[in-house]
Amino acid sequence: MRIAAGLSVAVLGSGAIGHAVMTGLDTGIERVDPFKDMKNRPQAGHGINFLLVGTDGREKISPEEKREYRLGGAPCHCTDTIMLVHLSADKERASVVSLPRDSYAEVPAHRDLVTGKAHKAHPVRLNAAYAEGGPNLTVRTVENMTRVKIDHYLEVDFTSFMKTVDAMGGVEICTAKTMRDPNTGLDLLPGTHRLTGGQALQYVRSRHVDGASDLGRMQRQQRFVAALIKQATGGGVLLNPVKFKELSSTLLGSVRADKGFGSEQMLALGQAMRDFTPSSSEFASVPIGSPSFRVKGIGSTVKWDEPKAAKLFEALREDRPLAPARPGKAAAGRPAAVPVDVPPAQVRVQVENGTRIDGLGGRVDSALRATGFDTTGAPGNGAGRDVKRTVITYDPRWDRSARSVATALPGSELRAVAGQGRTVTVIAGADYRKVVPVRAEDPYQGAFGVVSGDQVVCGH
Repeated sequence: MRIAAGLSVAVLGSGAIGHAVMTGLDTGIERVDPFKDMKNRPQAGHGINFLLVGTDGREKISPEEKREYRLGGAPCHCTDTIMLVHLSADKERASVVSLPRDSYAEVPAHRDLVTGKAHKAHPVRLNAAYAEGGPNLTVRTVENMTRVKIDHYLEVDFTSFMKTVDAMGGVEICTAKTMRDPNTGLDLLPGTHRLTGGQALQYVRSRHVDGASDLGRMQRQQRFVAALIKQATGGGVLLNPVKFKELSSTLLGSVRADKGFGSEQMLALGQAMRDFTPSSSEFASVPIGSPSFRVKGIGSTVKWDEPKAAKLFEALREDRPLAPARPGKAAAGRPAAVPVDVPPAQVRVQVENGTRIDGLGGRVDSALRATGFDTTGAPGNGAGRDVKRTVITYDPRWDRSARSVATALPGSELRAVAGQGRTVTVIAGADYRKVVPVRAEDPYQGAFGVVSGDQVVCGH
């Protein structure tokens, strides 16, 4: 068994055997030429840059799947998702930047793919660049906006997305609140879910889960990519030659890619990511100056914050991490923080000691503050001193805040008290043992609002 395990690890590390395993996979790739006749391109930096686009193509989806996953609408033949993915030169970090599909953009002069008509440079929403000029115009537009040179182009439609997720054995997603979107059929209760390809498509497409629309959807897409990386690196896919070939075959056989991306690059990518952990990936969205910038003839667009966006893309070009080093980063072996709906820093907590155990109130107050709650720092004594089970009292108007506290105190009792106000009261009982670390579900940080993969995947 030890020999077999060793061989499994070694196979993809061996160039000759790895290439033998991957032989023949290039033949099924649908090729595009996104770099044809491109001039005045940005200077190449360090590392590798991928432009990953998701289109709304659904031609190969069965009628049953269309009904089940609400895919009956007519496709607009535009890019639904646009991500710039940077793999660092040392192969130790992947940086993913989401570009809002409604971003205000100016496409360069080109010839329309459909009508053949020559167009001068003009403003559009970013996703319309694909409809007018396909992958080539999309790459040209993104390079002009970011000054980041694109090395490889990968295009995924609805069908290839579902196939890839299913080939991975599904992907595990955690949510701290109920997620429902009548348009996509998404219906997830709070907790952990392993999503199939169709369910995952509902998750990444949903725009009506909250009031954040496309910006909220980008956050969920980033969380999904983080979970996908965790599944690939932690589930043995990259160390098992049979699984890796199956996944590569599915991916390469169902995406559209540039002529320079094939089995050899998949192998190199797999080898580079073998030592990845969720914290090896980081995610950001382009800083927004105006979420509703009106343009004559186009309507509402998303206008970037140009100075901040320029610094973000400069970091990519220079192969620097987007996120600052996290102070007090969790040490190995420390339990992962559980995601909650309301960030603990937004929850005011008053602790009371409901027992005769000296100092219990102070210990609970300190532990809750250590995981981020805004405690009063002045714990008192409860009305009774024989409380066996910890009680959390709260005003019904602040029930989401109370549930965040309850997550940190497993086994506690939630008790609604009308008129209590925004402060949540914790009456520590004799059953108290510890506070479970919690974190906001979308814990953005740093100048670019960056979050790392280990902050958004399910903790174990």
